[in-house]
Amino acid sequence: MTAEAIEAGPRDPERRPRGTAAATPAPAAPVDADAGPSNRPLRIALLTYKGNPFCGGQGVYVRHLSRELARLGHQVEVIGAQPYPVLDDGVPLTELPSLDLYRSPDPFRTPGREEYRDWVDALEVATMWTGGFPEPLTFSLRARRHLRARRGEFDVVHDNQTLGYGLLGDLGAPLVTTVHHPITVDRRLDLAAAEGWQRRHSVRRWYGFTRMQRRVARRLPSVLTVSGSSRREIVDDLGVRPDRIHVVHIGADTELFAPDPAVPEVPGRIVTTSSADVPLKGLVHLVEALAKLRTEHPGAHLVVVGKRAEDGPVAQAIERYGLGGAVEFVKGISDAELVDLVRGAQIACVPSLYEGFSLPAAEAMATGTPLVATTGGAIPEVAGPDGETCLAVPPGDAGALAAALGRLLDDPELRTRLGAAGRQRVLERFTWARAAQGTAELYYAAVARAAKR
Repeated sequence: MTAEAIEAGPRDPERRPRGTAAATPAPAAPVDADAGPSNRPLRIALLTYKGNPFCGGQGVYVRHLSRELARLGHQVEVIGAQPYPVLDDGVPLTELPSLDLYRSPDPFRTPGREEYRDWVDALEVATMWTGGFPEPLTFSLRARRHLRARRGEFDVVHDNQTLGYGLLGDLGAPLVTTVHHPITVDRRLDLAAAEGWQRRHSVRRWYGFTRMQRRVARRLPSVLTVSGSSRREIVDDLGVRPDRIHVVHIGADTELFAPDPAVPEVPGRIVTTSSADVPLKGLVHLVEALAKLRTEHPGAHLVVVGKRAEDGPVAQAIERYGLGGAVEFVKGISDAELVDLVRGAQIACVPSLYEGFSLPAAEAMATGTPLVATTGGAIPEVAGPDGETCLAVPPGDAGALAAALGRLLDDPELRTRLGAAGRQRVLERFTWARAAQGTAELYYAAVARAAKR
């Protein structure tokens, strides 16, 4: 799920509804699937139905993977909808716009009559009006139409977790799909946190698209995921055959996220990344932990990279514990500002109940900032063993979070040791260059299978 969609969230029962393609680069020669080792340049269409450049793992994934694939010599074109991803030089973006129904500051907006272009637009609005989330389906339909009109221009199509019906059938090139983690996990956690039958009904309607994603995932020939934990969830929740799922770890931009002794450490600063006020991110437990922590460390304070929640469990917890001056939210900052924010923190924290990988953990470790993280989902695969590369706590346990944070604030030598070990772990295991190499190998396998058929 994307940041805007999560922030909009399942519609409140009382609430009533109210591009131009980039120039295509000159085509490269098509790949000969029978021509020796996997070292020939590929023409890649990388699809992303959302690419928020400021938060959300999908936008980060598209940006860094496309850059590293281009560095390997491949020709990558990103095809996406709003909010469009920020891409590095040399990677073109083709805009395939939606009606952008969840944009700020007017989520769940009703578009004007002049905005409708075809039946897909009407379907998008109708699904939103009935409480569903339409974008995976409607983007997939637009993408199929676009790709079929450009048949022969790509060697492989890479879908970034759209999993829409439109991507089944002939797209003019073999399909590889990334599933970061099944959105059914988000659905379960949101339902568990929902109060009242009306709210639970709204959550079920909102996540109605997960039925489509299950059906589509089972028919895909090649699924790429980012962790062993996600692989297990994809088998269990989506019913994908294990032999069709391949793990390629993603990582941090270790040139950008790197230590800098010139950045001063801010005493008591704890930094976390939370794209929205949703149960999965566990931010409410970190706020509770901060309240406990400040009884012994009154200077401890939290900086949240993400949108401030005006209402909901996090906002209520901040008010209940009197933490208005101890919790700061920042949004829309540049990469350089984000890195310095993390570098200046004494501790980085990932309090999530579940993560399919956890880019914030890898990025914080890459800066040499010591990490406190839960053991939810794939986080231990990234953060490493407790006491060696991080301090690990059970998900949803505010007391354990407070104890781990206090232990690090009290022990500068432990902070230094964990920070150095964490960066070394990322350098050895989790870089975008390694991710691009592993992904390209799956592209070549897909091209070879298609050639045999």
